[in-house]
Amino acid sequence: MSDKPKDEEEDQDTVAVTLPGKVEKVIPPIHPSLPEKAEISVEGADELYREIRVENTLSDERGNEVGLKPGAEVDVTIEADADATKSKNEPDEERTK
Repeated sequence: MSDKPKDEEEDQDTVAVTLPGKVEKVIPPIHPSLPEKAEISVEGADELYREIRVENTLSDERGNEVGLKPGAEVDVTIEADADATKSKNEPDEERTK
């Protein structure tokens, strides 16, 4: 979400949910200058929105560049600042207009 070091981000109030996922396939780039993509199926998402595609570039504990393999089990985390959320009991601003 930001370029701040992880320890600085932990000082802020955030909310998050983590969903299990699986790498369905690795998609080669359509041009050599573009990155490879990993298609991830997110469990618990609506059928039409289940797959996401992300750049298949990660770093291991030594800082080496690595990529996900097809079939890999992953966790997909959605995180937001607490002030970007509302209580489920609050009415939507757009619906009340």
